[in-house]
Amino acid sequence: MPALVLIGAQWGDEGKGKATDLLGGAVDYVVRYQGGNNAGHTVVIGTESYALHLIPSGVLRTDCVPVIGNGVVIDPGVLLAEMDGLQARGVDVTRLLISADAHLIMPHHRALDRVTERYLGKARIGTTGRGIGPAYGDKVARTGIRVQDLLDPGIFRQKLELALREKNQVLTKVYNRRRIEVDDVVEEYAAYARRLTPHIADTGLLLDTALRDGKVVLLEGSQGTLLDVDHGTYPFVTSSNPTAGYAATGAGIGPTRISRVVGIIKAYTTRVGSGPFPTELDDKVGEELRRIGGEFGVTTGRARRTGWFDAVIARYAVRVNGLTDLFLTKLDVLSGFDTVPVCVGYEINGRRTNEMPMTQTDFHHAKPIYEELPGWHEDISQVTDFDDLPEAARAYVSTIEEMAGAPVSAVGVGPGRTQTLVINELI
Repeated sequence: MPALVLIGAQWGDEGKGKATDLLGGAVDYVVRYQGGNNAGHTVVIGTESYALHLIPSGVLRTDCVPVIGNGVVIDPGVLLAEMDGLQARGVDVTRLLISADAHLIMPHHRALDRVTERYLGKARIGTTGRGIGPAYGDKVARTGIRVQDLLDPGIFRQKLELALREKNQVLTKVYNRRRIEVDDVVEEYAAYARRLTPHIADTGLLLDTALRDGKVVLLEGSQGTLLDVDHGTYPFVTSSNPTAGYAATGAGIGPTRISRVVGIIKAYTTRVGSGPFPTELDDKVGEELRRIGGEFGVTTGRARRTGWFDAVIARYAVRVNGLTDLFLTKLDVLSGFDTVPVCVGYEINGRRTNEMPMTQTDFHHAKPIYEELPGWHEDISQVTDFDDLPEAARAYVSTIEEMAGAPVSAVGVGPGRTQTLVINELI
């Protein structure tokens, strides 16, 4: 059976958790393939709302195995707290599997993340300060500590001593911060190891075996396309590759296993943190979108910046991810507007472009070119069939589909598990 990829098609926060949970009932494994606890997914089931940060949304389905892949960086303290919180609410977390090859976020990563971001001042990137960037930096520099090192106390201490030999010099002599003691970290992480050991596995082998046995695997990215370190609005990006091309690498399976790539896209646009945002609304309309849409970060609680739908970045996301389908979320938030503008292109230095600008400079200077679409005032949150939507709402979906260049296969009309209109089956 094939593997499917679920990826954010904007700047993240598009509603991937809802989509993953919807598909989770039809898949056997849900794999988180990149990022860390700097992202979050919200899943609403009945009257219960679950905020997930590291654990894949599939944990909320009893017949699905959640997997944290090798492409993720893991803060074990945060992971265990999330596991305990879910367990206290009656969610079975014993099925969770963690790749032995995933990298660990260490205390020195968090310390350096916070102090370097403050040092940048007005030029700061807008990181969450959770150590994700420094952890990925050490991974690339080949000085990282992996989950499998928790299984060998001698190797763990040896790698930690080597890392802190440099990191403590930077913390104390460059930033005038307190040094981190090896023994304290060894003791802390030994406690983590005792609890996490039963969950550590060769997940790449396990997933390949599952696919050979006819199982369905869903690969879940965090953040979104425009936050990709290679293909996003660099340097205002995350430190990993949320785009679909990394899904195979971050899960440990071959790329030919992937047969479908689903892009989650919001009916308007949001982003968190610094960086360019052509359709941003710094007015009452933007505030209204934020209020109605509940646009506050799952992990940080930060207010999200809001703006109208941007067809330019939608086309870009379809292109760089090879999207086969779109899952449009939060269409209900747009109810009540007389007209709904859609950005169809940019004006840059007096010239129009319908594609993503090549340079950072051009994107910073991009001014949106809007096309006004008819709005609707009906409450659509209880609609259960796409054909029952108001004509203007259906036309809006069709326009997005045409402009983006990929079919809209599902539409979200509310946060609940049942508030999704399926147009084309995704599995």
